Amino acid sequence: MSVVIRLMRAGAKKRPFYRMVAADSRRQRDGRFLEILGHYNPLTRPFELVVHKDKVEKWLSRGAQPSEQAASLLRSLGIPMLPVMAGAAAQTGAAKPTKKKAAARRVPRKVSKRKVRSRAVRSSKKKTAAGA
Repeated sequence: MSVVIRLMRAGAKKRPFYRMVAADSRRQRDGRFLEILGHYNPLTRPFELVVHKDKVEKWLSRGAQPSEQAASLLRSLGIPMLPVMAGAAAQTGAAKPTKKKAAARRVPRKVSKRKVRSRAVRSSKKKTAAGA
């Protein structure tokens, strides 16, 4: 399960209010979450941003990846991000080298007798169609 720190929309129509949450990346934006980390109100001037720094640092140390907007808000508070983020590594070209898979199988697969017969029938049909 990959955890993401993102904003969850709350509030009324045309009156947005966001909670900063740690959630499973496969969940919906406003769906189930693991923990509330703070809140953000963009309507007040200046905007209101309250974040529980210790909770955020705990999730970042566990490998949670902040969304772009959440990362921007956390940077404005001076909360340090881990150096390797999914989006940043892809943009800078600092991706980890991956191991290459073996090109061929060591032991060939066993083909059933039925499959051998059906292949032979198909190939004989192709030969008769090409010869006609």
